[in-house]
Amino acid sequence: MATWNSRGLRGSTLEDLINRTNEKYLESHLALIQKIPTPITPITIDKHNHQITLAYFDQKSTVDYIGAVQGIPVCFDAKECAKDTFALANIHDHQVAFMQEFERQGGIAFFLIFYSHKNLFYYLRLTKLMEFWTRMQEGGKKSFRYEEIETEYLLPSRSGVLVPYLDGIKLDLKERD
Repeated sequence: MATWNSRGLRGSTLEDLINRTNEKYLESHLALIQKIPTPITPITIDKHNHQITLAYFDQKSTVDYIGAVQGIPVCFDAKECAKDTFALANIHDHQVAFMQEFERQGGIAFFLIFYSHKNLFYYLRLTKLMEFWTRMQEGGKKSFRYEEIETEYLLPSRSGVLVPYLDGIKLDLKERD
C-alpha cells in the first residue's frame, strides 16, 4: 500500500492551473471536466495545524481528470517534469491499462506534461506514450527526452486559458480522422 506525505503536493500548482482552465471551459460551455480525488485513509493528523501528515491510498488511482468535451469522453493525467528527460516510472501500468480501455470505448486519453523548467505544457497522446512504453517494455530506455516529443502538441498559454488542452484534443482528433 502506498503512503502519502507532503511530497505529494508538488504538483498542486499545476493542478490549480488545470482546475482554473476547466472552470473557464465550463463557463464557455466547451467542456465538463472534473478532478478525480484519490481516496486516502488518514493515519496521522497534526491536530494543531489541522493537517494530515501520514495517510495510505485506499486504492490505485487511474487518472487525475475525467469528463466530456463536446460529447466526447475524455480522461487525462497531469505530470510535472523539471528537466528534459521524463521518467516513465511516473506513469503506472494500471493507468496505461485504464487509458487504453477508455480509448477502446470511444474516448480520448492523454497526459498533460508541464515542463516546469521551460514553462511549457505538452499534450502527450496515448498513441505516442505507447511508443515510449513499448520501447521500455522491450528493454529500451525507461524515459523519453524532450527532443522526442511531438512539438505540434506543445500548448502555449493564451489569454484566458492557462492550459489550452482543447487545442491538443482538436489536433489529436484531426489526426485520428
